[in-house]
Amino acid sequence: MSGRAWGVLFVLCGAIFLEGVDVAMLNVALPSIRADLGLSTGTLQWVMSAYVLGYGGFMLLGGRAADLFGRRQMFLFWLTVFLLFSGLGGLASEGWTLVVARFVTGVAAAFMTPAGLSIITTSFEEGPQRNKALLVYSGTAAGGFSIGLVVGGLLASVDWRWVFFAPVILSALILVTGAALIPKSAKPDRNGQSMDIGGAISVTAGILLLVFAVERASHETVGITTVTVAASLVLFLAFVLIERKAASPLVRLGIFRNGSLVRSNIAGLLFAAGFFGFQFIVVLYLQELRGWSTLQTSFAMIVIGIDAILSPTLTPRLVNKFGNARVIFGGLLLATLSYALMLPLGLDWTYMMMFPSLIILGLAFSLAYGPLTIVATEGIAEEEQGVAGGLLYTSFQFGAALGLSSATAVLTAVTDGTSDQALLDGYQAALLVPLVAAAVAVVISMFGLRNKSGAATAEAVPANDPVLESVETAR
Repeated sequence: MSGRAWGVLFVLCGAIFLEGVDVAMLNVALPSIRADLGLSTGTLQWVMSAYVLGYGGFMLLGGRAADLFGRRQMFLFWLTVFLLFSGLGGLASEGWTLVVARFVTGVAAAFMTPAGLSIITTSFEEGPQRNKALLVYSGTAAGGFSIGLVVGGLLASVDWRWVFFAPVILSALILVTGAALIPKSAKPDRNGQSMDIGGAISVTAGILLLVFAVERASHETVGITTVTVAASLVLFLAFVLIERKAASPLVRLGIFRNGSLVRSNIAGLLFAAGFFGFQFIVVLYLQELRGWSTLQTSFAMIVIGIDAILSPTLTPRLVNKFGNARVIFGGLLLATLSYALMLPLGLDWTYMMMFPSLIILGLAFSLAYGPLTIVATEGIAEEEQGVAGGLLYTSFQFGAALGLSSATAVLTAVTDGTSDQALLDGYQAALLVPLVAAAVAVVISMFGLRNKSGAATAEAVPANDPVLESVETAR
């Protein structure tokens, strides 16, 4: 790769690092924010949920906007929005201001992230060069989350507002560098193409309602959750009907004929559900049951960040030797093993008893995350790279929300009392959620092993591919 190409990759890695570190820092700063602003539990929940709603709800629209209006333009504009509203969050004196700031920040990330990913996939030739770039990119994303846990703990111990101001500084540096290094390109040819307003409204509203239902499942009645999910499904049905007739659809339904894309999105959703659900449970165990401080917990979890080192170093070699499909399968198997090792969690477990599970999870992330990104975008036409990236990150974001809400629901249902044993029973039951999610992801990924080389090519979808058939049936 040329020096300019490395510079562009550096900028885009900085942006995805920013997104990861922003989320992680806020996670560990929530107790300090609650204490300073006097927020109720419900408002505090919305500080997290607002970002998830904005990010997950607008991702598909963001991906299509990158394809239609220019990836560089979308990336730089929404990075600026991200910078401004992160700063607004740091200045917040009331809960509602913070919630609004987090929602708009999530929307900005939803437009910025697929634009950044599609710049990589259209700037680097498909094959080893693009694979290497995507693995470096995914490793940086993982590193942002891991480092954010520690940095967030340090900043929150000084003043929680720095958790919002620090991303402003980083955003400004990335913005200036990106404007200088990301090459300008010809305006996309929108001849005969337009923004599919009906499709955009229906799918964005459908995703918003579905993410909202999942996020609030443990706080609302079954009736309200059921009605919300039903309304979401009606909107998705409307979206499919609109897309079938639209001259320039937001998402061309034929893209789902790519078996690799379908499998990678389903496996990515399940992997994210397990990963974030597991981290949530372990953090609660360490802080609520064991009495560890925020900083101690952050340093304990940072071992998972080994994926930031392995993704750009070990994973490319394994992909070159075994192919993406086999590496993904191995990563998901390791994730299942990691969660299984934590099931016998006890009241007096030492850190070294937890260490094997945490280090294996870091290895699993390094093997699964990057190759899933490659498979989800490989073989997709250049004019649909933004949509492909939007689909993948929507899957990741929805999976994270699903894993967190499912783990919370099981934890709440099983925990009977406030004794240490009652809390432990809840944690042990909730740990089954990531285990089941990872196991199902393993089964899904097995269908990708049919390709003899195990490579993540955009193969013709076999007629008897049950994963694709289920998608076709749903359509």
